Amino acid sequence: MTNNQIDISVVVPIFNEEDSLPQLVEQLLVAMRQIGESFELVLVNDGSSDRSAEVLTRLSSETPELVCVLLRKNYGQTAAMAAGFDLSQGEIIVSLDGDLQNDPADIPLLVSKLKEGFDLVSGWRYQRQDAAIRRKLPSKIANRLIGRVTGVRLHDYGCSLKAYKREVLADIRLYGELHRFLPVLANIEGAKITEVKVNHRSRQFGSSKYGIDRTFRVLMDLLTVWFMNRFLTRPMYVFGFGGIVAIFGSLLASGYLLTLKVLGEDIGTRPLLTFALVLGITGVQLFCFGLLGELQIRTYHESQGRPIYRIRATLRGGRGVTGS
Repeated sequence: MTNNQIDISVVVPIFNEEDSLPQLVEQLLVAMRQIGESFELVLVNDGSSDRSAEVLTRLSSETPELVCVLLRKNYGQTAAMAAGFDLSQGEIIVSLDGDLQNDPADIPLLVSKLKEGFDLVSGWRYQRQDAAIRRKLPSKIANRLIGRVTGVRLHDYGCSLKAYKREVLADIRLYGELHRFLPVLANIEGAKITEVKVNHRSRQFGSSKYGIDRTFRVLMDLLTVWFMNRFLTRPMYVFGFGGIVAIFGSLLASGYLLTLKVLGEDIGTRPLLTFALVLGITGVQLFCFGLLGELQIRTYHESQGRPIYRIRATLRGGRGVTGS
């Protein structure tokens, strides 16, 4: 439940960052107090194997603004961020990493930009302090690929430093590695999105938690997000169209073979006969997938009472503009 006394919530997923935590909390407090609005710091310990839980517990006893969330085990960054979003109370939510590479001093800039009328402001690590070949080059390629596939053009999808309006996050459900695709998911909900250049610092403590296996998880989630972005409310368009094309191709091949049969030729050993049968069966299956997808989408929206549209504002004669 949202508490109107909290204006801004800062959500930080934590995994094995015991050395970074005291400085992180101190820098967050300095940055947030400059804004001059009520705030809370929601730090989510994602099953750390070091002393992060103990450090967070101590810090929470000393810091009234700190909310310490301890997950039962390591669920991953997406789940930790989802927990932080669900438990936060602010009308504006800011997320960032807990390794001190994101600069808390940039938070006022993101909040100010958000108040210009945007629903999501994403950070752009313009001068990224990471290894060029191992981190920066793959990230640059991934950002361009994601932008081309989804149509949401950002320079830096991997930057965790972002600011959101609560109403945007309320319509988004996170799973897999989808936290990095939040701008795309917000775009599906009709959000206004922009990005700002932010500072990026070299890692001071510990080592990166990301490995090569993350690349494959991101690719799988990219396919999911692409489908959601293009066909979330119209799955028949992709499956049904493919099915119709396959069925039409099967009918053409079958008609040709039937003509040859009438003319007295043997068609039993022709590969085209097998191809026509497979194409026909595939076409029927694809069309059925599209039909089932349509039924599932209707169930999804109707069971949750979710409309397939989002209203930014309503114009009422003589009464001005009201929010959604």
